[in-house]
Amino acid sequence: MVLPAADGPGASTTTRDSVVACGVYVDGLRRPGRRSPVEAIAEVRALGRGFAWIGLVAPDRRRTSDIADALALPESAVEDAVHAVHAHRRPKLERHEGSLLMVLKTVGYVEHESPTTANEIVESGEVVVFLGADYVLTVCHSDFATLREELERQPERLATGPAAVLHAVVDHVVDGYLDVVDAVQNDIDHVEAAVFAPRSEIGVEQLYLVKREIVELKRAIVPLAGPLRALSAEPDPLVPDAIRSYFRNVEDHLTAAAERVAGHDELITTLVNATLAKVSLQQNNDMRRISAWVAIVAVPTMVFGNYGMNFDHMPELRWAYGYPLVLTSTLIACLVLHHIFKRNHWL
Repeated sequence: MVLPAADGPGASTTTRDSVVACGVYVDGLRRPGRRSPVEAIAEVRALGRGFAWIGLVAPDRRRTSDIADALALPESAVEDAVHAVHAHRRPKLERHEGSLLMVLKTVGYVEHESPTTANEIVESGEVVVFLGADYVLTVCHSDFATLREELERQPERLATGPAAVLHAVVDHVVDGYLDVVDAVQNDIDHVEAAVFAPRSEIGVEQLYLVKREIVELKRAIVPLAGPLRALSAEPDPLVPDAIRSYFRNVEDHLTAAAERVAGHDELITTLVNATLAKVSLQQNNDMRRISAWVAIVAVPTMVFGNYGMNFDHMPELRWAYGYPLVLTSTLIACLVLHHIFKRNHWL
């Protein structure tokens, strides 16, 4: 949803539709008033302190050009901002002259009645964060309104500079990973119980869906370890030492999420193998039943086939009791075979 508060009397018409929030923060406090992103950047640089936090949702190239020019962002950064909602890239961290670019994948849990009937369990998105000495620009598919309000209630955090916003965004995304991992754990427990339940009807295709969702979650979480390690271990003038120590804590949370997802992935693989084994066993049982019935039916087929050949000299052909004798003998042979197969659990 586009929030009208982002617009001011002098707001740029090229950014009005995609700007959901724009504020200037000095000493951790947000300055009153409405302003366009370009005006916010100019105000900060005129003051010589503080920073601007600009939030964009689903911008296009035309809407990002003015902001990119004001921030002196490279052309590749504009492309990252434009394609932020397509969620097709891996998490990354890039250092440009005077700025940092960080791409993160967000994940959300899709509520459903059962993981065995759902079409989607995990949905993914993308967040792009541009960090400079006096600005932070967030581009995503939804606004960080709640996060912004939380930070504004803690001016001491915002007083450390725009890197505090980067840390808050990354921490918020990683916390989202843990929430989704917890929710997926419940689904996997449900699937595990269904797989090992007697006469369960869960199929391999249903497990493949859960496996696909786990892989999507894994692709969002695991590649973020490298960028987080770089932020926490490599000194950067844009990231104060105090903020770098916070990133180490986020890195620990990410490691925990990655380990749990790896465990989920291994468990689903085990469940897929178990289901395939159950399917193979069921097929073997079905083939044994079919083979047993074929053997039983072969007896009357052979007997009646012989007597249907219209020869004159057949055993007991002219005897009055020949016909019931053949029928009784055939029935007894079939019953004996049925008893043998039943005793051997083929039927």
